[in-house]
Amino acid sequence: MATADLTALDEERLGEWLLGRRWFGSKAEDVSQTHVLDVVTLDDGPPTVALAAVEARFPTGTHAIYQLLLGMRPADDGWTDERLDDLDGLTVYDALADPQAAQVLPRLFAEGATVTGDKATVEFRWGEDFDRPRPDATVRNMGAEQSNSSVVLDDALVLKLFRRLEAGDNPELEMLRFLTRNGFPNIAELAGWIAYEGELMDATLGVVQRFVSGGRDGWELALEELESDPEGFIGRLAELGGVIGRMHAALASDGNDPAFAPEDPSQESTSLITATIDEQIERLFVDLPNDNPDLEPIVHRGEEVRDRLSLLSHVGSAGKLIRHHGDLHLGQTLLAADRWIVLDFEGEPARPLLERRRKRSPLRDVAGMLRSFAYVASAAELQRGVTAPEGWEERAREAFLGGYFAGVDPSLLPPGEANARTLLTIFELEKAVYELRYELNNRPDWVRIPVAGIARLLEEPLP
Repeated sequence: MATADLTALDEERLGEWLLGRRWFGSKAEDVSQTHVLDVVTLDDGPPTVALAAVEARFPTGTHAIYQLLLGMRPADDGWTDERLDDLDGLTVYDALADPQAAQVLPRLFAEGATVTGDKATVEFRWGEDFDRPRPDATVRNMGAEQSNSSVVLDDALVLKLFRRLEAGDNPELEMLRFLTRNGFPNIAELAGWIAYEGELMDATLGVVQRFVSGGRDGWELALEELESDPEGFIGRLAELGGVIGRMHAALASDGNDPAFAPEDPSQESTSLITATIDEQIERLFVDLPNDNPDLEPIVHRGEEVRDRLSLLSHVGSAGKLIRHHGDLHLGQTLLAADRWIVLDFEGEPARPLLERRRKRSPLRDVAGMLRSFAYVASAAELQRGVTAPEGWEERAREAFLGGYFAGVDPSLLPPGEANARTLLTIFELEKAVYELRYELNNRPDWVRIPVAGIARLLEEPLP
């Protein structure tokens, strides 16, 4: 079948289309220029399927590279779903919207294919512990898109395509490969991945994992059970805490792997982290709007927040630095038939890849989960009119922490649970300040959630 010259796509139309995609992570920035950097044709069709690496440039001088999996059909077919443009007599569109076009993916994995383009090769690699998918496996879109796009193959495997590309192994590939190799049972194990190697960069295009059938999203489960059985959900959290503790122990279990070996924090690295957070806090509190009554509990308390942060340098031993999840909250978990499953190990997608690979205190993950309990209690009220029982959040926190401290290798934490809790409070404060900035910019109605968290943490007794 004929193919279009994708490098000739209209730049203005391409930019508009990118801005309309939920996974495009730069909506807050003006896009000054877009163009196609590389194209690798995966299948000649019909329909033709090609991988395109597209650069979006911004007036600040920064740029981002996105992966587009594009289908091409004759314009006479009248294809409209996720249509990008018409070019050279063909309609160009997102191939994941077309089951026939997406069918190329399981076939290439089944073949263990290496596809060569003018500037790069794309390799469909497979591990040893899973059967390859059938070449004609059914492909269905998972529908819920965030920063990536996922399809399910034969209800046995799930392929996640990373939309924003950066040079190097994606942290999700690294983490899943490590945890799968070490037999950690509370993940959807890594089955395969797609590697891009070329003039532009070497990068991970996607990962394939076991599909967890019937799993219940941890966030949705919490909302449901806050309404029907709030104490029952608290009963599940000790086990979830234990899972996270054992996950951290597993991630720190190989001292011979430089990418995962635990490290002692240096005074220099601690000071740098403290200074960076301190600057963020100062900037946020200077810019707080004066006309928002939800901010009243913390107005003019920026100096208190910074004083609390300074405790980081006085905790003594801060424990070990390890690879960690990096974006842990209830929405990154599933409750399957017999266990909790932890998902989405790529870290915060908006952060640079090198930062997401950096070793940090495991308590940063714990802080993220504890803040999630505050959010679910407030979301239940905001979205469903359900008020959490008195003290529910505190009981949820203690159930989770009890499981966590029992499951984690204590050598990874500051000596003594009291010191660990002090450091945890600081990380929670950092997380709540980050949340406040996000909510002010995106969801003003939710501002009171991080405000309440900051106010509560400022009332915690000093060690």
